[in-house]
Amino acid sequence: MKPTRQLHDLGQSLWLDNITRGMLDDGTLAQFINDYDVTGLTSNPSIFDKAISGGHDYDDAIASLLSEDEQGEELFFSLALQDLTRAADLFKPAFHHSDGVDGFVSLEVSPLLADDTHATIDSAASLHAKARRDNLFIKIPGTPAGIPAIEESIYRGVPINVTLLFSREQYLAAAEAWMRGIERRIAEGKSPNVDSVASVFISRWDVAVADKVPAELKDRLGIAIGQRTYKACCELRDSARWKKIVAAGVHPQRLLWASTGTKDPKASDTLYVEALAAPDTINTIPDKTLLAFADHGKLHGTMPKDGGDCEEVIARFNAIGIDDAALAGRLQREGADAFVKSWNDLLGRIAQKSSKVAPKAADRGARA
Repeated sequence: MKPTRQLHDLGQSLWLDNITRGMLDDGTLAQFINDYDVTGLTSNPSIFDKAISGGHDYDDAIASLLSEDEQGEELFFSLALQDLTRAADLFKPAFHHSDGVDGFVSLEVSPLLADDTHATIDSAASLHAKARRDNLFIKIPGTPAGIPAIEESIYRGVPINVTLLFSREQYLAAAEAWMRGIERRIAEGKSPNVDSVASVFISRWDVAVADKVPAELKDRLGIAIGQRTYKACCELRDSARWKKIVAAGVHPQRLLWASTGTKDPKASDTLYVEALAAPDTINTIPDKTLLAFADHGKLHGTMPKDGGDCEEVIARFNAIGIDDAALAGRLQREGADAFVKSWNDLLGRIAQKSSKVAPKAADRGARA
């Protein structure tokens, strides 16, 4: 049995951390679905920047949108939704087969709104309405300003992928926001079933401490943080409050492992996929990692619900001066800053492309 099928049968969803128009047009995404049990995907500004800069796949679409007087962020979101709605339709069988638990794609709100709670709420609602797809998540960062936006968006019925989570505490804040939004809906007699995932980033921990730890601790901190977070997730799911919400007919918010491509060239290219195998979770991985795991990945059991030796491992990092709580905050802030940079790079890329295809746009406008 293929390793990807083994993960699927274990109860973990494999999502692709990538999307390009090329993989939609040439059937690559459909192949990943059919051959490797991929049941969803995530996107971000960097992914779209690479996709748009990688050739001419988007030129005609940009020209068409320019002729309709779209530009900048508005033009980007139109481009992204063209791709993501096509992908969402490919994942509709997984969505229906799982009764709406799986089969999602994700689109991020503008990172420039990270500190503006109300603008984030309005943008999330607008983008989801524009997509007209039940299986499309809107990504909102789980930052201090993002947490109230997550609660309010859930309350308004917008499915949310909480991104940029780096610790147990940040995860629990995101889960709390989801629960509050659902409880408000239940109290008002509204349908309680508003889906959500909470995305915890793994490999960035190990990148951050790579030059500060001895060889025996290399590539161990991210997994330990994941184990600690999974334990908290399991405990939360066993709580009376969570069970009361689920009894109302809710799809529970799912834990998603993000940033699980191996960054250390000396480590196994399937390190994080193998270590983070757990039922009722999601792992979103780059193409390269997906293909590596499908080729030679091995499952060594599932993550322990009690966290295994995570606290002992984290204590060893603390002992050499690495404060995991402080580092979690730093990683989240750096992640938010990196998203802003990627966003600005993306808009710059679109401006460059727009200037090159402007004659096509003018010609379309003249003929119209």
